[in-house]
Amino acid sequence: MTMTARTLLAAADWPSAAAEALEAIPDAAVDAYWRALNYLSAAQLYLADNVRLEQPLHPDDLKAVPRGHWGVCPPVNFALAHLGPLIALSPPGSDVVIVHGAGHAGPSALAAAYLNNTLDLGSGTGWSMPNLRTLISQFPNTDLGGEITPLIPGIRYTGGQLGPALAVAQGMAFDAPHRLVVPLIGDGEMETPITAAAWTGRRALIGTGPHGAVLPIVLANGLKMGGASLLAGLDEKALCGYFTGLGYRPFVHDGRDEPGFRRMLAQVLSDLTPLDANAPQPVIVLTMPKGHTGPTCVGDRQIAGTPAVHKTPLTCPKDDDAEFAALTAWLTSYRPRELFTAQGHPTILVRQALPGSQPPAPALVGPRRWDRTGEDTGWRAVSAVIRQRAQDGGFRLFSPDELTSNKIDTGGEGTGTPPWTVEVLSEELCHGWLQGYTESGRDALLATYEAFAPINTSLLVQHLKHRRLAAAAGRRGQPSLNYLITSLGWRNTYTHQNPGLAAAMAETEEPSLHVYTPADAHRAAVVLDAMLASTDQLNLLISDKHHRHTFPTGPFSRELALGAAVWPHLTTCGSADPDLVLASAGDVAARELTAAARHITTGHPEVTIRYVHINDLTTLGPPTTWPHALSETDFADLFGRGLPVLIVTSTTPGIIRSLLAARGDADRFHITGYRDPGRPLHHAALLDHCSMSAPQLAARALALHKERRS
Repeated sequence: MTMTARTLLAAADWPSAAAEALEAIPDAAVDAYWRALNYLSAAQLYLADNVRLEQPLHPDDLKAVPRGHWGVCPPVNFALAHLGPLIALSPPGSDVVIVHGAGHAGPSALAAAYLNNTLDLGSGTGWSMPNLRTLISQFPNTDLGGEITPLIPGIRYTGGQLGPALAVAQGMAFDAPHRLVVPLIGDGEMETPITAAAWTGRRALIGTGPHGAVLPIVLANGLKMGGASLLAGLDEKALCGYFTGLGYRPFVHDGRDEPGFRRMLAQVLSDLTPLDANAPQPVIVLTMPKGHTGPTCVGDRQIAGTPAVHKTPLTCPKDDDAEFAALTAWLTSYRPRELFTAQGHPTILVRQALPGSQPPAPALVGPRRWDRTGEDTGWRAVSAVIRQRAQDGGFRLFSPDELTSNKIDTGGEGTGTPPWTVEVLSEELCHGWLQGYTESGRDALLATYEAFAPINTSLLVQHLKHRRLAAAAGRRGQPSLNYLITSLGWRNTYTHQNPGLAAAMAETEEPSLHVYTPADAHRAAVVLDAMLASTDQLNLLISDKHHRHTFPTGPFSRELALGAAVWPHLTTCGSADPDLVLASAGDVAARELTAAARHITTGHPEVTIRYVHINDLTTLGPPTTWPHALSETDFADLFGRGLPVLIVTSTTPGIIRSLLAARGDADRFHITGYRDPGRPLHHAALLDHCSMSAPQLAARALALHKERRS
């Protein structure tokens, strides 16, 4: 018996307990649940009335234009129907999570939420004929949409991200031995690099547990959106060989023999091992055809096995007699009056197989704040923050094989890598794990090279959309998404220079975004500590691992609170307006601009300056877009009114230009930052190319002063 078996079902004998959970429900009930899901999925696409087919179907009962996706719903529904008893009969403290990789199974997810009595369609949750009519006739509901999002109860992952479902499922199972996660993975997702990485990436998890279990179900239905999938070219022997080579034990089934599938599922559950076990893991390959149970053909037009099943297989049944006849046969084949009462309730037969709602997972230990009085200084302080947070559990550090290079000391020297650290050379996979881990209520950090972080741009944008919808559905207080971006391009080879992630994220105008650019390692450590204690934020911490400068900490509390602050030790104007303002954002920028400021104050004492450091770039944007932005008063106190301002940033200048332009005060700001040199340059030459060396910055500042005086 496996560790997962003991903790998941708290049973003395996991195989027999799983079998009992499945056998306790009659085959007829599971079949009825599957038919109910299929009927509701199809009815949402086509019906405007007569939602229980109490009367013979009439063209007036149909929507003028059918909309939605059908093809992936039947295999998804098949999986949901057979997992329902396992979810329903699992004991308190266990957690079974289904991750929908296919966003186009929206009708299925809505159908499941209605049957589970958790769907609010505007008049409260509950089974009723008015609610059943609303579900079907108003699809796609303008408030919920027609695809899988967290606006639908029970959804923990926005389908349609195309690829991360398996990785996210693995992240959810980390450090959760009570949890079974079942990702439903489509043919299209199987062709993505992040899914490919996740199959073999599990090997990096051996010995990092205890974890829960992941049971992948591959919906190998043979079709993508527009044609045959790559999996469709493999026969069963080749398909099994593929998964066996990846370290899995495949179970292949076409879905035609439901009792046989239930017996197979019991065997699969008995073979489950924790995610961290060094043993072959089971994977179910469901080869049910896409659109199964739908129309096969209309006249001489083939539907089954073609891309026509992806959306609405019948495009105009209201006006086409042949299509109307096909739709009538299709919907009546589910025998809906056996599935729903006249009051819109699932019948007793269906209700025997329903999973019901699960209690929330137990709360985890919150983060302990970093002890800033410790002996760690410089970049070692950043490592100290990470180690101290890890001590309390409920924390993971993910990195693409770069912790040593990034000078992050996890404290494992001589004893191996700590189990709370996972490295695998895939930014996308690390993000998928981060996403799953934080989505299940734990804190995590992804540490990577600045140049490679932009690989995850699309994944971050998509997950931010998920979080916005989750917040709209009332799910707030989620752990923040935290990125530590280091090994900056200023000290790296030409191919390792790409500070583009911050700018790409700023373009989304995501209110929860913070782009931190601390001036030194001590500040970086304090910022990282605050990031790990925050919720509902996307935090990007940009900090160079090569720290040789430390600046006075007096202004830092204000930098942390407001996002920017005046540095008095470099400011010569007192309370009066200066001749110009110098502002740095980032450690490399602060190193060069402070040297330039000293040159000005010693060599040109007649020029008065105010020195500002910007700790969070997004505070420069307008408060109407960024809730944590500088107020108009604070902005004027820092940058004056009508004064020339030279801003030096370790990022690209574009992010600051766009933020200031949105505030409507960009003309007087002169911004210097990274520019692609087009060829390899050593550190000093790159600074010169970007006009960011201290002598160049001093000359630029004096030129601005001269222009203002002339």
